[in-house]
Amino acid sequence: MAGLVLNNLNLKPGQCIGIKGVVPKDAKSFAINLGKDSSNYVLHLNPRFDREGDINTIVCNSKEADVWGEEQRESTFPFQQGETMEVCISFDKSEIKVKLSGDHELKFPNRLSVDKVDYLEVDCLQIKGLKFD
Repeated sequence: MAGLVLNNLNLKPGQCIGIKGVVPKDAKSFAINLGKDSSNYVLHLNPRFDREGDINTIVCNSKEADVWGEEQRESTFPFQQGETMEVCISFDKSEIKVKLSGDHELKFPNRLSVDKVDYLEVDCLQIKGLKFD
């Protein structure tokens, strides 16, 4: 399922991107990418139900000039296939914070040292709402 792509967001540190969506019943994974453009992600958030050997694991990564960084895996997994999910993503100069459903939070380093986010891409998720605070 092709997803949503937004450009020219001009999101500043401290602002939150709220994403609400429904995970397809047959989803192996879904992805939320934030960054400068499709070649530079400050955050690749990839919850995997059963993909590439990962079961119920959130894989986070960054990508700079189309080169992937080192993956970080999280065992907290509040997502269910066929269910609604919500995340709130904010960043500052040192890290990205992702608030997950059920009061879980993960942190990922701001490896690209971005001071604004212009690009959002969401794949394999049926979007129900987007909020920028």
